[in-house]
Amino acid sequence: MNTSNDPLHGKKLADILDELLDYYGGFEGLSRKIEIRCFCIDPSVKSSLRFLRTTPWAREKVESLYLYVLLQKAKQKSQLSKP
Repeated sequence: MNTSNDPLHGKKLADILDELLDYYGGFEGLSRKIEIRCFCIDPSVKSSLRFLRTTPWAREKVESLYLYVLLQKAKQKSQLSKP
């Protein structure tokens, strides 16, 4: 059975966006990390997903930030488990 080492494998864009919104406290926090207009001006999940699906450079930025957040969470978890 093949398993992918890619943390994005099998992840839906909507799930990635939801996790980032939770991590950064909504669109305001997310727009401070990634300056994409769909996060700054009248943001909604639906309009953001539509934009990200049709704009490769924006999707790459969101996916890169998601990978960074996963790394940060892993670091925090490993620091908490150390005695």
